[in-house]
Amino acid sequence: MYIFLDESGNFSGGQNDFFIAGGFITNEPKRTARVFRKWQHKHFPKKIRRKSEVKFTDSGLQEFLKLKTFNFLASQDVRVFYVFFNVKNIPLQYRCKGSVEAGLLYEAIVEQALQLLLPNGDLEFRVFRDFRHLKGLSQAKFNEILKLGLAPRFSLKTIFQVEAVDSTENANIQIADWVCGALFRYYNKRQNGGQYFTILKNSIIASEELFKDYWENFVKNKKPPSN
Repeated sequence: MYIFLDESGNFSGGQNDFFIAGGFITNEPKRTARVFRKWQHKHFPKKIRRKSEVKFTDSGLQEFLKLKTFNFLASQDVRVFYVFFNVKNIPLQYRCKGSVEAGLLYEAIVEQALQLLLPNGDLEFRVFRDFRHLKGLSQAKFNEILKLGLAPRFSLKTIFQVEAVDSTENANIQIADWVCGALFRYYNKRQNGGQYFTILKNSIIASEELFKDYWENFVKNKKPPSN
């Protein structure tokens, strides 16, 4: 099993309340990368056809073409999973002196997203995520914490790989970016969000809202609730 992860949103929220983290799984990563590049070279505007990275938010793509591309991606047997949450509900343990402990929070989000795929009988669990700066957490420490959290749910024979990759060199991470971008549109009630979700919904195998009602329960119980 090959898993490609990305995210959409920011922890401060701004005009958009919801943060999305997730992506898709496949057993044929070379095929999905190839068909995305083939579609890009054939259907995208000339100035974008040879770009090493094409994000969902690329201003050079008109909306009708984004919808058409998303229909194509949904037909490629990509199995989608994701977590989402309202940034207003970020728990206390990820806040310090008015700011968010972004590295630790992101690790927790990724771990809970991957938990949606477990247990399974695959003997390979290879996770590739878009490289991002992890405030307060090194890349090595991120991987260590993630593996410690997930390892108990694997067979001793399972190959467990976690790797941060450059999205400009990985078409599958770009597909994950498109998935998260479309879900971001849907949950934040942005342009055509409902259409994107309708296209995607039959490909979704798992999803979960995190930290729901956290602060409501906090006030009610006068102590941090368990996640």
